[in-house]
Amino acid sequence: MKRALLENWALFAAMMMLMVANGLLATLLTIRGAGLGFSDLTISLMQGAYPLGALIGTIVAPRLIEKVGHIRAFSALASLVSIAAIIHLLTGDPFSWSAMRFLGGFCYPGLYVITESWLNAKSENKIRAQVLSVYLVIQLVGPALGTAMVGLPDTSGNLLFAVVSILISLSIVPLLLSNNKAPDYEAPDRMPVKRLWIVSPMAVMGIVLMGVTISAWYISIPLYALGQGFSPARASGTLVIALTIAAVVQYPLGWLSDRTDRRLIVIGLALSGVVGSAWLWVDPTDIGLIGGFALIAVATSPVYGILVAHANDQLKSSQIVPASGTMVFLLNVGLLMGTLLGPNSISWFNGGGLPIVLGAICGFVAIWAIARRIREDAPEDTGEMQGMGVIGAASGGVMQAEAWVEAAEDDKAD
Repeated sequence: MKRALLENWALFAAMMMLMVANGLLATLLTIRGAGLGFSDLTISLMQGAYPLGALIGTIVAPRLIEKVGHIRAFSALASLVSIAAIIHLLTGDPFSWSAMRFLGGFCYPGLYVITESWLNAKSENKIRAQVLSVYLVIQLVGPALGTAMVGLPDTSGNLLFAVVSILISLSIVPLLLSNNKAPDYEAPDRMPVKRLWIVSPMAVMGIVLMGVTISAWYISIPLYALGQGFSPARASGTLVIALTIAAVVQYPLGWLSDRTDRRLIVIGLALSGVVGSAWLWVDPTDIGLIGGFALIAVATSPVYGILVAHANDQLKSSQIVPASGTMVFLLNVGLLMGTLLGPNSISWFNGGGLPIVLGAICGFVAIWAIARRIREDAPEDTGEMQGMGVIGAASGGVMQAEAWVEAAEDDKAD
């Protein structure tokens, strides 16, 4: 771990700044939008522009890197995102904010791919697992730190937007000052969704639906808490608690899923999401709000990584990298749907719409997993799950996919 930190500190610093900035901006826009009088529908459409941009960015960004190289692509994309943060600061209308969220969503996948591929190229095989573990910690901790910063005093209303722009601009510096040459990069091939469905219907359906639930609670927690009388600082603090607890359970649940049928873990987590939604619905107190959302976050955040591992257990090693791109695409489809659904559902059913929607989706995932388990046996040989961040991160990207490929090749050689 120490060697991994020393040899790659500059790239880790760049990624941490990107993750903190992304987490800060996403939560800041929801809370500031509510303060400016944006309706729930307006906020959901504005925030939905980010995963919409990411859907395009996941396809275009790798080709851009292949064409112009890591340094030029990273500098251009980071500059655009930094400009977007400043435009958020200078304007206060939903149209410009939506356009800038779309731009950010388009650019961030390229920033993640560049940093991941550079880290991967610089890492020797014997420390690659350590590098991956540090990178995954950054994926989980960065957004939580950014969200926590929303509660910092900002009397002018300008400071936090400026902090986002500064962090993104600073992230360019480590790559520019790195004494290592940029690695060669070739955009991976894509696996069609239809082919992935044939391999693992559980993964395809589950990834989309859990993407819906994750983005729904991530965007909606601040709005829901504000509606319950929380201050902006307490509203963002509720989201920080949910993110932190969700990060803590990633590795224990991943360890457990490596030792049993992964669909059993998915069933248990989905049913826990139903319980958390019911708790949130029946208990309107502060404890119910914080506890309910924390349980929902715990129940939904790890499922993506478990489903990716479940799909990889059934793929050939040569299919893992292209399949990872398809699964990221499916995740962004779910994130887009959840961003549009979550805030708008808050007012449904006399204010109980959000927990009802989250509980219904989690219940369907549990039923789907039970049906798939009845129909098909678990794979005899399974790999190890790599924990991964979801919110604000290029989940299942280059490093994670290549880690599974290496593991599969090592097992084959043994």
